[in-house]
Amino acid sequence: MHAAEGIFTSRGGMTSHAAVVARGWGKPCICGCEKLDVCYETKTATVGGKLELREGDFISINGTTGEVLKGEQPTKKPEVSGQLAEFMSWADAARRMRVLTNCDTPKDALVARQNGAEGIGLVRTEHMFFASPERIAAVRKMIAAEELHSADESAEALEVLKNFQKEDFKGIFRAMDGLEVTIRLLDPPLHEFLPKEGPELTQLCDELLKSYHAKPAGQHLRAHKLLRRKLGALNEVNPMMGLRGCRLGIVHPDITAMQAAAIIEAAIETHSEGVAVFPHIMVPLVGFEEELVHQLDVVRGVAERIFHSSNNNDSDNQTASEIDIKVGTMIEVPRGALRAGDLARHAEFFSVGSNDLTQMTLGFSRDDAEAKFMSAYLASGILPHDPFESLDTSGVGELIQLAVSRGRRVRPDLKIGICGEHGGDPQSIHFVNACGLDYVSCSPLRVPVARLAAAQAQILANRSADDADHCQD
Repeated sequence: MHAAEGIFTSRGGMTSHAAVVARGWGKPCICGCEKLDVCYETKTATVGGKLELREGDFISINGTTGEVLKGEQPTKKPEVSGQLAEFMSWADAARRMRVLTNCDTPKDALVARQNGAEGIGLVRTEHMFFASPERIAAVRKMIAAEELHSADESAEALEVLKNFQKEDFKGIFRAMDGLEVTIRLLDPPLHEFLPKEGPELTQLCDELLKSYHAKPAGQHLRAHKLLRRKLGALNEVNPMMGLRGCRLGIVHPDITAMQAAAIIEAAIETHSEGVAVFPHIMVPLVGFEEELVHQLDVVRGVAERIFHSSNNNDSDNQTASEIDIKVGTMIEVPRGALRAGDLARHAEFFSVGSNDLTQMTLGFSRDDAEAKFMSAYLASGILPHDPFESLDTSGVGELIQLAVSRGRRVRPDLKIGICGEHGGDPQSIHFVNACGLDYVSCSPLRVPVARLAAAQAQILANRSADDADHCQD
């Protein structure tokens, strides 16, 4: 996906993970074309049994309409300028909520800023690990070292990853000079960085063991079997509810510490260049107060060490003291919403991860629901709309309302936003505006839509309040 110019799949749907990631990268995407049949042996594909495509053929896709055209079609980049820019300025004057963006690269950050984004509400740090073969190799080496309890190898791989991520964060901070940048700690399970069982995993084990300074567990063959078994054991029956998010950081605190160090060092170095940086570190998938406390202790321990290191000179310490790093959490587990008051004692902000919150509240798999049963639910009237496209306001929405009220009861100035796909959906934006959220965050190309929807939501809210006042008079 990272290398592709566009995404066209036979499985999935508008809100499956592939579609969400593609939108975040600004890549056109059509997920779930059931008539698309791909043959890996002949390297061909047919659509509806008629149109045949061969490897290397050009196709043009329209991610908005779902059109797929054979051949290379002329394209142009969208621009917010002229009369549209003036119109959007009127919308900005009317809205209450800020509009942030979900993006993971300096390039996408600049696009979002050109579209009117007022900061970044979600940086998915795992996407940075796939940016080059060197990065994915370092991730795999880190995973192997963690599984084999090889501290030296793990520290070496983590240092490589830290340097990669630090440069990424510096680029993002520069692109968003003067605006907040909210960075989510590693969220997906580790098996997503590994090949599946089979020849590819065997080859990976060989490559990893060759790179080790000392062969773990004695003989190479024995070490190979041990590593293969341990890496294979990372596969989970239900990975989206398994070892991921804060759970991963608790089991492997060195990963959390590495990412925190990359963020903080990048902030210090870019601030010393004259860039105004406002880093927010976000802990994902928290359901228990103790989970959040554990991860905050790791992050703040790293910050304390960096800020007060004897290796820093006086000017570095002055720079560090000027940076306001906030630490918060995501509300994406139902228990986290219910116990928001507990979490607010420690978190400086909340961000509603509505994709996972919807998935866990409804018990629907985001990646499977559209392909398996969503169309039947919509056709039969069981659901009025796809809850992954537009918020389920009576179920998931009530949990969001609870999180807002219980969180602000403990911390009245608690900043709360939403960073799931619903942050770019007008109907959902109207709902969260009424809930009192401070901002919505969406993919860079949906920012203008969110700006307009936020303005419309506030205009309607003001009109309703005026009508209520007139009724009282």
